[in-house]
Amino acid sequence: MPLPNFFHLTKPLTSLHFPHFTTSTNNPPPRIATLLSNCTHLPLLHQLHAHVITTNFLHQHPLPFNWNNIIRSYTRLNAPHKALHLTLSMLRAGVLPDHYTIPIVIKALCQTFNVNLGKQVHSVAIKIGLQSNEYCESGFISLYCKAGEFGSARKVFDENPDPKLGSWNAVIGGFSQAGMARDAVGVFVEMRRRGFKPDGVTMVSLTSACGSIGDLGLALQLHKCFFQVEDAGKTDILMWNSLIDMYGKCGRMDLANRVFATMEERNVSSWTSMIVGYAMHGHVKEALECFSFMREAGVKPNYVTFIGVLSACVHGGTVQEGRYYFDMMKNVYGITPQLQHYGCMVDLLGRAGLLDEARKMVEEMPMKPNSIVWGCLMGACEKHGNVDMAEWVAKHLQALEPWSDGSYVVLSNIYANKGMWKDVERIRSIMKDKKFAKVPAYSLTTNSD
Repeated sequence: MPLPNFFHLTKPLTSLHFPHFTTSTNNPPPRIATLLSNCTHLPLLHQLHAHVITTNFLHQHPLPFNWNNIIRSYTRLNAPHKALHLTLSMLRAGVLPDHYTIPIVIKALCQTFNVNLGKQVHSVAIKIGLQSNEYCESGFISLYCKAGEFGSARKVFDENPDPKLGSWNAVIGGFSQAGMARDAVGVFVEMRRRGFKPDGVTMVSLTSACGSIGDLGLALQLHKCFFQVEDAGKTDILMWNSLIDMYGKCGRMDLANRVFATMEERNVSSWTSMIVGYAMHGHVKEALECFSFMREAGVKPNYVTFIGVLSACVHGGTVQEGRYYFDMMKNVYGITPQLQHYGCMVDLLGRAGLLDEARKMVEEMPMKPNSIVWGCLMGACEKHGNVDMAEWVAKHLQALEPWSDGSYVVLSNIYANKGMWKDVERIRSIMKDKKFAKVPAYSLTTNSD
C-alpha cells in the first residue's frame, strides 16, 4: 500500500471544507471511543472503522478527537499505513490536527521508518504552529534519531530556546539507542547545567548508555542521580532494572545484587537482568541458582531469560543442563525458541564435541542460521579437528558472507593442524585470487577455547 503525501496539504489546509459536513460540536456518543480503545484485533477495528464511515460519524462530529481515536487504534495495532492514510483523509476533510494527533502520527511513522514522510508531517506541524509543543517536538526528535538523521534531531532541539524535559529525554534516548553513548552523556551534562532534574525516562536511557561504555566510575555517579528523581511512578521499577543491567555490563555483579536485594518489587526483567549479568561474566552457578529462585518466586521467565540461562550453560559446558532448560522453555513455558536459543545450543554442543548433534540442530532450525551460528559450529570444528564438517560449514559461510575471508582463514588453520599442506596452499590461492579486502574490526565468531 503506497504511503500518502502530505506536502501538498501544508499550505491550503484552512481552505479545505466540505459544506455538506455538519459542524456540530455536540459531544459524540461515548460508545464509539470506548469500543475503539478496547479493540485488540485488527479485523474488529476494520469493522468499527467501516461502521464509522457508513454512519457518517466523522462528518457529524468533525472533531480531531474522533479522528485521533481511530488513528491511535490503527497505530496501536501495528497498522501504520492505515493510520497514515486516515490522517490524510482527516486533512482532506478540513479537520486540522491538534497536539494529540501529531504524536500519534509520529508513532505510526516510526513503525514505517519513513523519514521523508516524517518531514512532510513536520511541515504540517510547523504550518499550524505545533512544532514546539513538547510532545510533538520530542516525537520529531525521536523519529529523526531512529532514522539516523542526528543532525536533524539536534536542529529540532536547538531551535527551541526553552526545551522541556521530554525533548531532552528524546535526544538522550535517541543517542543512547543509536550507540552514541558518550553523546548521550554529554547531552545529560548539558541538561543538568541548565537546571533540569532527570526523571525515570532520563535515567533508563543513561544507564543503558553507561552499560555500553562499561565505565564503572560513570555508573557510580549515575547511581547517585537516581535519588534525585522525584515521583518516578511507573518508571520506578524500570529504573532499578536498568541499574542492575548497567552494573552487570560493567562487571560488578556484587553491586547489581545489592540493588536487586533492596528492591521491594521485582518483575521478570529484574530477575532476567541478574541471570544475564551472571551468565555474561561466566558465573554459571549463580546464574542457574538465580533462575531457580525466580521460578520459586512464581515469576514466569520469558525468552530473554532463557537466553541468559542457556548462555550460562555454554560458559559452564553443562550439556545435560542445557538440554534440560531448552526442553523446559518449549514444553513447560510454551516459548518458541528463537535464533539466539538455537545459537546457544549449537555452541554448547559444538564445544562439547557433539558435532553431529550440533549439525542436526542447525539443519532442523525453523529459521535460517546466521553467521554467528555457523561461526560457532566452525569454531567447534577447529577445536575438535573435524575437517569434513568444517568444509560443509565453510560452504554455507561463504554463501552467506562472500565478502569475508573468515571461513577461509579458519579452514586453512584446520588443514594446517592436520598437516594437510596441499589444502592449505589451495585455500591461500583461492584467497589471493578473490583479493579479499579486510573489513575493519570484523572477524569470524568462533570458539576461543
